[in-house]
Amino acid sequence: MAGARKTRSKTSGRWFEVPVAALLLAGLSAAAVFWFYRGGYLYYYGDAEAHLNIARRVMDSRTPGYDQLGSVWLPLLHFLLLPLVRNDGLWQSGLAGAIPSAAAFVLGGVFLFAAMRRLFDGGAPAWVAVALFALNPNLLYLQSTAMTEPLFLSCLMAMLYFTVVFRQTESRAALVCAALANAAATLTRYEGWFLVPFVTAYVLIVSRRNRVSMAVLYGAVASLGAAYWLAHNRYLFGDALFFFNGPYSARAIQGGKSYPGLHDWPAALLYFRTAARLCVGTPLFWMGLAGAIAAAFRRAFWPLLLASLPAAFYVWSVHSSGTPIFVPELWPNSYYNTRYGLALLPLLVVGGAALATLAPAGRRHWAALVIVLAGVSPWLLQPDKEKWVTWKESQVNSEGRRAWTREAAGYLSPRYRPGAGIYTGFGDLTGIYRAMRVPLRVTLTGDNEPQFMASYARPDLFLREEWAVCMAGDPVQTVLTRARRPYPDYPTYTLVKRIVVKGAPVIEIWRRFTPPEPQ
Repeated sequence: MAGARKTRSKTSGRWFEVPVAALLLAGLSAAAVFWFYRGGYLYYYGDAEAHLNIARRVMDSRTPGYDQLGSVWLPLLHFLLLPLVRNDGLWQSGLAGAIPSAAAFVLGGVFLFAAMRRLFDGGAPAWVAVALFALNPNLLYLQSTAMTEPLFLSCLMAMLYFTVVFRQTESRAALVCAALANAAATLTRYEGWFLVPFVTAYVLIVSRRNRVSMAVLYGAVASLGAAYWLAHNRYLFGDALFFFNGPYSARAIQGGKSYPGLHDWPAALLYFRTAARLCVGTPLFWMGLAGAIAAAFRRAFWPLLLASLPAAFYVWSVHSSGTPIFVPELWPNSYYNTRYGLALLPLLVVGGAALATLAPAGRRHWAALVIVLAGVSPWLLQPDKEKWVTWKESQVNSEGRRAWTREAAGYLSPRYRPGAGIYTGFGDLTGIYRAMRVPLRVTLTGDNEPQFMASYARPDLFLREEWAVCMAGDPVQTVLTRARRPYPDYPTYTLVKRIVVKGAPVIEIWRRFTPPEPQ
């Protein structure tokens, strides 16, 4: 009886720890969102601005609808943003993006905690893993913005938990949950596609009964997201691989330009490894790798493999897929895609949890505290956002964009007549109208076909917007300068403001004036 009571007490304590972890994660997440919101940093990342504006234009556009989702960025985050960006205040402040990212951060931390609790059969390793995960300021910044990394990490942690449960129980429900998490990952980031064959092979190997049917079930469910996105591109753009080889793909943006690591495995590994060290801190980088060896000795091979796959994907992408990573410590000594280094964080926190298991049972909690303090020591010793590489990347790369957005919005706001049309591009220019607090339906952009194409072909018949905002040399400027030549009686657009910011494209603001009637 005493043994039974002891077992029940241990089990109830185990379940009590999960909600405690969730509450602590939620409090930490909310505090981080508030801090970054108060600093005005939620829109520093250009990708965060784009994600929010893509979701907004699905319902607020000249031509609202499903096709506004576009072709390249995977849609799950945009779907989650839809009910939030309806609110003008949440959209204009950026808080619409913080809500789903913060929720994903909390959910991912809970799944990580539960997975480590099951895997190492103890609370101390689980608390080590979740603390190293949650106290990383680079991740705390991303989970305060409309970026896709927190959502992907949440999917990955759910896959980790449910595959651990499946390995221990052969539960079909756990298998389906893992597959659904993988499907969600494939709709969040493309490394989710990379995971499908590996997890399917794992299911095939470890299943003790009906292994083929189990693997087929997993592969079929996990591939639903990728199949949907291929069909989406085929339906809207006539090419299932339009996201990969279209004009807005990563390959097209990079073009033929070379960069360190392209077709060079040592350099690709070096740049990713440096980005990872900057993202997680040097102590955790080396402790986590040492802990991964300890986890291997404990035969925790699958968690190590699954947690390392996103990092392997990025090394491969740098080498073969036109995806550069630039870090300030290596040539060209700049910031670009440094946040990809966080892909190594799952492996390192699993390694940190494994380190805690090496201590004697009676001293494990003290060992856990030492590991956590050592892992977060860079952020404790230098609590300065300038040292947080994801924040610094967003700050450095957005200086020009924020400057011309502020100047353009400041010029237009007192002159703009509510409801007047604006002929413009989408992309970064949309930040001007968000800052002006005007709805996107007043803008006419290249995403509003066929009206935009008609205005491009015959501006004298179809272009009637009062204002035009463009980047020098873009299609909108081409139309404005071309329209005045063959149509002398057409109300002309006059350049009224040119904004020049160092290191940024020239922004032009034009206004439509009606010429006087001939005498």
